Amino acid sequence: MPARWQQRLTLGLVLALLLVRVLTGALASPTPGPRDPVRLLPPDRGNLAVRMRGVLLADPAPSGDGSRCRALVQLPGGTTEASFSPCPKLQQNWHVELEGTLRRPMPAPHPLLAGPAERLARQHTYSQLKVERWRVLEQRHAPIAAIRRRMAEALQRQAGAEKGGLLAALVVGSAAAPLPAEIRAAFRAAGLSHALAASGFQLSVLLGALLPLCRRLSLPVPLQLGLGSGVILLFVLLAGPQAAVLRAAMMAALALVLLSLGRQGRPLPVLLVVSLAMLLWQPAWLRDVGFQLSVVATAALMVSAGPLEQALRRWHCPVWMAVAVSVPLAASLWTLPLQLLHFGVVPLYAVPANLLAAPLLTPLTLGAMGLGVLALVLPAALPLLVPPVAWLAGLLLALARLVASWPMAQWQLGRPLPLLVGLLALALLPWLIPAVPRMWRRWALVLLAVVAALHLALLWGDQLLLVHQQSGDRGRNLLVARHQGRGALVSTQADGFSCRQAGQLATGLGLPGFDWAVLLDPVPSADPDCWRQLAGLVLAEGDGSTPLLPGQRLASEGLEAQAMGAESRGLALQVGRHRWLLLPDPQALWSWRQGAPVPSPDGLWLGFRPRSGEQRWLQRQGIGQVWLSGSRVGSWPATGRSGWLQASL
Repeated sequence: MPARWQQRLTLGLVLALLLVRVLTGALASPTPGPRDPVRLLPPDRGNLAVRMRGVLLADPAPSGDGSRCRALVQLPGGTTEASFSPCPKLQQNWHVELEGTLRRPMPAPHPLLAGPAERLARQHTYSQLKVERWRVLEQRHAPIAAIRRRMAEALQRQAGAEKGGLLAALVVGSAAAPLPAEIRAAFRAAGLSHALAASGFQLSVLLGALLPLCRRLSLPVPLQLGLGSGVILLFVLLAGPQAAVLRAAMMAALALVLLSLGRQGRPLPVLLVVSLAMLLWQPAWLRDVGFQLSVVATAALMVSAGPLEQALRRWHCPVWMAVAVSVPLAASLWTLPLQLLHFGVVPLYAVPANLLAAPLLTPLTLGAMGLGVLALVLPAALPLLVPPVAWLAGLLLALARLVASWPMAQWQLGRPLPLLVGLLALALLPWLIPAVPRMWRRWALVLLAVVAALHLALLWGDQLLLVHQQSGDRGRNLLVARHQGRGALVSTQADGFSCRQAGQLATGLGLPGFDWAVLLDPVPSADPDCWRQLAGLVLAEGDGSTPLLPGQRLASEGLEAQAMGAESRGLALQVGRHRWLLLPDPQALWSWRQGAPVPSPDGLWLGFRPRSGEQRWLQRQGIGQVWLSGSRVGSWPATGRSGWLQASL
């Protein structure tokens, strides 16, 4: 065998072994250590009153509706997430004593929902502490956190909460400088989320301004290398060691070294080497959404931006427009499978939004960085220099909100099956990689049509989905009925958390909203606007709405709910040609048994555990399917404490 082929074979085997190592590490389930706080919890009890001493790993940050704050706490045997209400004035690196209730975080009841157990497991944390009392033992200084805090406070004080928060996010990323949920949503819908995330864009802007200036001043190469390395290190310290930040920093550092040696590195191999090295160090980063989007978007710019620019110029597109459009278009096409896999939505106007935002982002980023430095070394100059940069920030905010308000700004296609996402990526590759022969593009079009047809068929079919999550003594149930691309909702709780979960389900299922929603909760909702934005018509027991009376129905095309009795919260649900009975409590079952005989339904849902006599009576009714929220009874399917059931009708 020739020496060249031996070298290639050896290199291929080494790469294969490294990939196997990365995949096995990424797919392995994280487990707590022997002294982790979760080990204190008895297996037969969910909660435990504890008193613990630890160190705050971050400033407490608002979560959910803002009524609570949470922060990771380092304990002698591991970490836990502390939850405070109201939010305390505590800071990173302070030593504290906490008293409260330790518990295991709840897993997500459905793959389309975000669960605290999965979120914390990615941070190697397996318990939560609901803090009731706390006291500070020692106020230790955290220099980097203090710098971030000082920058953010100075910018917000001078430019206002929104504009100043945006400027702070451009300096250290939105993870270190939290922004209001409304601004995050607007940037996400406009396809501008990358501007808020600390990533390679900010670093490229900084180095792109620094290195040409160093060359113009004829600085020695070692000094240029030192200044560039200092900028990279400062960027990592301020933004935090996130996967996307480290990827950008390692690539920039490697590029600096090559430039100092007078060599031009090949960008794509550099990206592959850096990504593989990071995954060998931390295989779990393969599951990190930010890392995935960062690597794929960077590869898009290296592989497809140039050919797309040339193609646009061949189609008589002006040079400046071809250059401006090719970059966001390449990034949008390459990240499309990941957008669908993780979010189920596509920002439809991402390319024009980025085209409009491009003239603002570079001066804004440089201006925000400069203001951040001035906030530390010369704060007295901020009132003079902040207004023009804040004006640019206001323009970017207005642009994001304008694009987000356009019709179908977020094209809700639903989250496809992972297999379909893989096939979609395979169908896009011949169009995105110039080296692929053109003959493959015909087959790629066929594959793309097959993927679209299968996904639309799944979205268009009739379906009933039950999601159950036990919360204390009360069970939270969401029943989603789907018919020909539309949906209706029945919820046993009217709280804001249930509404947010219902919104996540709608997005993941490709529903722009629900035709109607019925809330079977006698307690009024604390956030009725959330439900009104989610459904065209909301019927809630607790807000004074007129309940459904016998003979009345709530209906849209193919979806119908009808009251089963005047003394019952039970509903007869019609989905297409299929009829289900929804019985949330024993009273609803008793009312059905005592009422007039009805035709045997296709299915039945029980929101409680029936007694033995009720079980025997139900078995005699010859019902096709019986679903239970909670633990299993006999052979009937059940959700368990946290889970879901689904039927295609």
